[in-house]
Amino acid sequence: MAKSNKIVIPAARAAMDQFKMEAASEVGVNLKQGYNGDITAKEAGSVGGQMVKKMIEAYESSIK
Repeated sequence: MAKSNKIVIPAARAAMDQFKMEAASEVGVNLKQGYNGDITAKEAGSVGGQMVKKMIEAYESSIK
């Protein structure tokens, strides 16, 4: 089974990395550039959750 989370547009990687860093900062998780395998699953989940929350808010404000 092929990975489906591959970024199709290479220029989007920088934007996604910046988005992830902003979300991490908002929830108080210290991420560094590159490998972050030393953070806990709870911290990683809160970063991902914050990213999803912000994407939903952006979508909802765009359809109003």
